[in-house]
Amino acid sequence: MAKSSEVLLAFNELTQSRELPPERILEALRDALVAAYRKIYNAPASQQVEVDFDLPNGRITLLVEKEVVEEVQDPRTEIALEEARRFQPDAQVGDIVMVPMDPSTFGRIAAQVSRQVIKQRLQDAERQMQYEHYSQLKGEIVHGIVQAINPVEIVVGLDKRAEGRLPRKEQIPGERFQVHDRIRALLLNVEMTPRGPQITLSRAHPNFLKRLLEEEVPEIHRGEVEIRAVAREAGRRSKVAVSAIAPNIDPVGACVGIRGSRIQTIMRELHNEKIDVIQWDPNPAVFIAKALSPARVQGVYLQEGDGPRTAVVVVPEDQLSLAIGREGQNVRLAAKLTRWRIDIKSVSEAARDALDKLYRSEEFADILAEEREVLEQVEALLEKKQAERPLTPEEYRFLLDFVDRVERGMLAQLRAKREAEAAALAELRQGIPEAAFETPLDILGLTPRLIMRLTEAGYHSVGDLILALRKDPDAILSLQGVGPRTMESLRQAVEAYLAEHAAEAEAEAAARAAEEAQAEAEEAEARALEAEEVGEAAPVTEAEAEAEPVPQEQAPEVEAEAATEALPEPAVADLIVAEAEPVPAEVAEEEAPAAPAEVEERPLEEMFSAERLFQTPAEMLVEEESEEEAAAEPSKKKKKKRKKRRYVEMDFDEEGEYYVSRRRKRGDDDWEEW
Repeated sequence: MAKSSEVLLAFNELTQSRELPPERILEALRDALVAAYRKIYNAPASQQVEVDFDLPNGRITLLVEKEVVEEVQDPRTEIALEEARRFQPDAQVGDIVMVPMDPSTFGRIAAQVSRQVIKQRLQDAERQMQYEHYSQLKGEIVHGIVQAINPVEIVVGLDKRAEGRLPRKEQIPGERFQVHDRIRALLLNVEMTPRGPQITLSRAHPNFLKRLLEEEVPEIHRGEVEIRAVAREAGRRSKVAVSAIAPNIDPVGACVGIRGSRIQTIMRELHNEKIDVIQWDPNPAVFIAKALSPARVQGVYLQEGDGPRTAVVVVPEDQLSLAIGREGQNVRLAAKLTRWRIDIKSVSEAARDALDKLYRSEEFADILAEEREVLEQVEALLEKKQAERPLTPEEYRFLLDFVDRVERGMLAQLRAKREAEAAALAELRQGIPEAAFETPLDILGLTPRLIMRLTEAGYHSVGDLILALRKDPDAILSLQGVGPRTMESLRQAVEAYLAEHAAEAEAEAAARAAEEAQAEAEEAEARALEAEEVGEAAPVTEAEAEAEPVPQEQAPEVEAEAATEALPEPAVADLIVAEAEPVPAEVAEEEAPAAPAEVEERPLEEMFSAERLFQTPAEMLVEEESEEEAAAEPSKKKKKKRKKRRYVEMDFDEEGEYYVSRRRKRGDDDWEEW
């Protein structure tokens, strides 16, 4: 038996060298001793074998399960009664006792088996520990030492006795390493294989640049500056879009550093790769213009449709090559950064393309008519440019203005067309439940041949079929095997489906209406809260205005307005009420304010009847309070200005079709037509 100090020393040395927890090593030793015992004694698998570790005293005991018998026939699984009572004094025949054994008596073969099992178990535990550790570091930067270099990859030694592979495609072009060089790389992927975890590293991935910026720029690490997008061609050029989250921070300046100290450190790490740091902008046009730096951009026109999103960028003649870059590198990186397809044109090229669109497309005939006066001048300038004669800056500005007007007009027309198509589609979808677009055609009871024809034509659901029947039934009628009788059966099946799901469609429409009403209510509440914070009166909705009581002094005015609203539309549209001129102060002082007339109470049917609405009095007196009177406090009523009066006479015109209004000043007997 080895000394206790030697056992502890060996155990601690094994723990430190393998960088494994003690529990994993003890488990490996237990499996090794059990395997050695079964190998030597050929013990059955059903026999229980346990291992007891006493590391402070340096003792390892093996406990084997045996049955107590009077006469031993198989010493591997049986033990005599007298010997069993040495380990368990109350043992009886037929009992099961755990008999201790000394592993040091196993011999050379057992030691060899134990060594192999321990090695295999420790290796498996080490691989599992490596996989768990590096799986958590996926996407982060790891440090290592170059161990081997070959034409296919670079082998990098990492922590935890792990090895990483840096494939050639993930290396920066032109970068060279030597054995024992320290290296930083992005942990790209970790996979578990029979030979252990396979760790793939990368120095060419865009996220490697992103992690370097996070390490070098404290504002990014603290979350004050955010990296919005990264576009990279390793070893050549990269573009990074950043934005500030915290106020009063320049995101570009924070990334570049004082005199470029921070960005130069990253460039040296990336083998002198050029890095453009630009400020992100929520407006795609502005963002695209900044992404094409260092080129100057004079116009960006976004074209969004069914196809890929395209941005037409107009640059000066001398900036075209700079905007495109060497072998298209600058525009390619800008497209990756903004995720827009970018079409760069010079001013003359953009003007020529705009002119061709106007001439070829009948859709832009109205724009062609508007630009008819300048077309000859534009054509003359383009011919001058084609003849390689120089244009003046004023002529370039003229062409640029022409391109701007045409492009904006075209985009406005296309946008209006898409909105009209969307509105038409929404109108067609009315009454169709949303579940219909997820319901297969089998539910309509059609023949398999007809379902196959419809599916091949692109109608995969009941909703698609209903839309096609409403939008273009001839498209379905033109399908092979579809005739008038088949169309009639399709219509009947669709009508039956809609009738069956009409309640569901109404419920969906009601739910949408409720959501819209709730959204309007929340918006009104938000406006009211905002008005209260500013100190203004909260806006009153129509329902609140109807429910709000009308003051006594405003009753005649409200009644007049209600009568006016009840007039026919032509009369209301042409009815104009003019304010009277200000009343002189002398006259206002002499006259006292007239007492409000008593309003006769009548039923609503009589007040708003058609006969009463069209009985216009000869004169209507409308009194309005001045703004100073409305804003003054009750204690200052004596100092208020008197109410302004205006006299308006309503009468029919000569033909008796529309109302006309006449006004007069105070004291005049004749009315003046207004």
